[in-house]
Amino acid sequence: MAHAVVEWSDNLEGEADIGALLRLIAQAMRDADGVFPWGGIRVRGIKLTDYVIADDSGQDAFVNITIKIGAGRPAEFKRAFFGSLFERIKGHFAPLFERRYLALSMYVEEADEADSFKHNNIHARFKKVS
Repeated sequence: MAHAVVEWSDNLEGEADIGALLRLIAQAMRDADGVFPWGGIRVRGIKLTDYVIADDSGQDAFVNITIKIGAGRPAEFKRAFFGSLFERIKGHFAPLFERRYLALSMYVEEADEADSFKHNNIHARFKKVS
């Protein structure tokens, strides 16, 4: 399981390539040497139209990424993988960051498997491939 939710302020419309960001995150998860089973990867975006940033001047924008993973990955892996991923995300937004006010954030949470309910046949498709 690796689910990422990317929320962004709608005042980035036409300036930020959110589709490329979603693909960047998904590809990083697929490239993690099997740590995240492909059938459990979900990356989705939510454009927000109702928000207040700082002084509500309209000059500011934000992108917030929340990633939920299953428990059990070593702390060293999480620090290295997600630190590297955040650097790539910062690189993705570097040109935009240079020309406007922008807040980037990323939070990683571990899911409590006892309180998680899933029904998924996508994993089976990838077992057939390997």
